[in-house]
Amino acid sequence: MCGAELSSLPDGVQRVARLLQDQGHPHLPVMLDDAARTAQQAADALGIAVGQIAKSIVFRRRADDAAVLVVTSGDRRVDERKVEALVGPTGRADASFVKARTGYSIGGVAPIGHLQAPVTLIDRELFRFDEIWAAAGHPHGVFRLRPQDLERLTGAPVADVAQEPGA
Repeated sequence: MCGAELSSLPDGVQRVARLLQDQGHPHLPVMLDDAARTAQQAADALGIAVGQIAKSIVFRRRADDAAVLVVTSGDRRVDERKVEALVGPTGRADASFVKARTGYSIGGVAPIGHLQAPVTLIDRELFRFDEIWAAAGHPHGVFRLRPQDLERLTGAPVADVAQEPGA
């Protein structure tokens, strides 16, 4: 992607694309025809298993008002007790908090390129897959990566933060 191609993308996707380029990541964002605000919508649009979607869930840490980003597999739910055991008490983050801290709207929160660096946790369930897809800063934008790439790009620890299937 060259500068002209980047400038035609939404701002959030441009930010993600530049970061990926700077890190030498081999896959730049792609724009889907339809919005992929949910993991299921993204998986359907890409023709992949919903578990291959790296969904970004943002919480608000009570002690210091920090954003806590949990990146988990699209077929799993975050276990808030497990997250709190690692980072302290949290609460749900509303849309305005998410936008102010990350620079992205809910439904397009990328795991990288946040306005303010969040506390980030990567769910180990993503490592079931060789290839995953994450939001690229816009509800229509996604990018391909491996779980190991996510770990490298974010510098975040891998943790057990998902509910048990069927819980």
